[in-house]
Amino acid sequence: MEKAISVEVEASRKLWGYKPGAMDYVLSAGCVGMLAAMALAIWRGRDQVALVPITYPIHFGTLAIALALTPMLLLRTKGDRLHRILGYMWITAMVTTAIDTFFIKDINGGQFSPIHLLSVLTLYVSWRIVASARKGDHVAHRKHIHGIVIGALLIAGTFTFMFNRLFDVWLNR
Repeated sequence: MEKAISVEVEASRKLWGYKPGAMDYVLSAGCVGMLAAMALAIWRGRDQVALVPITYPIHFGTLAIALALTPMLLLRTKGDRLHRILGYMWITAMVTTAIDTFFIKDINGGQFSPIHLLSVLTLYVSWRIVASARKGDHVAHRKHIHGIVIGALLIAGTFTFMFNRLFDVWLNR
């Protein structure tokens, strides 16, 4: 078992030949769709954007950066200088988004809500993403990336369009 894992890690180090898998294409399409939905919601609520607390535009901006960079990172060559630069930009956007959520507390009457646990998880997984890349464990790196894109960008993002939350309100005006 241990030998199989080391063979898998060693094979993943040959990044120049890495081809995106089906999951990379699905997640990329999901991020493009989420970015489009977010842009539409903001456009429809453009007259109210200036009325929301500054934490919201910060949140929108950092999410837009992460959503836009995700397909570029998933679908292009891995391990080169541009991948690392874009990756650090992406991680910075994700961490900033997660930290920003601690200042958005109006969902639960001014208190922290269960969604804030996702922010803590996002901070932890962001650290794991960087650590696994620096260690050269590209298999773990890819798994962490796929997990955070699914959980923090796509699933959490989908909930922002439900339950009479801000994007839901703006889209249904």
